[in-house]
Amino acid sequence: MGRRRNDEKIQVVNIRMVKEPSLYSEDRITCPEDAVKVIAKELATYDREVFAVLNLKTNGQPINFNICSVGTLDASLVSPRETLKSCLLSNAASFICLHVHPSGSLNPSVEDRDVTRRLMEAGDILGVKMLDHLIVGGGSGRVFSFRSEGLLDQLRPKRRDWERC
Repeated sequence: MGRRRNDEKIQVVNIRMVKEPSLYSEDRITCPEDAVKVIAKELATYDREVFAVLNLKTNGQPINFNICSVGTLDASLVSPRETLKSCLLSNAASFICLHVHPSGSLNPSVEDRDVTRRLMEAGDILGVKMLDHLIVGGGSGRVFSFRSEGLLDQLRPKRRDWERC
């Protein structure tokens, strides 16, 4: 075996969560209205699209809140990988997505529906359940809940039984 050159060494890295000062409640989240009380009013102050995730314990108590993406006036880039990273590092049982429509409109766009479907699929694969996706109307603090409006069930991927060989 030959000696390795310094530039061929594999770097060792550490990945860890860093706690920030708490801004929110530790009350259990049992319905969209609870999540609104905890987070939505804070998000309503943003003047651009912000996408965030609220990570929850098995009993619905918040573990933490993570802003995953800060976008532009009318769009933000949402990656399942970046969204679910804090869920996994927090050992969350479930999560709620929240994002701001600075225009104040609560209507979910085609892109909002698509990202919701993708996050549900990714969460199902990783064993972290998506409980809701809330759209917060910028300035007004009004909220649209995918769960309350029945959209989560419509977007949830259908499971197919394995065909017999």
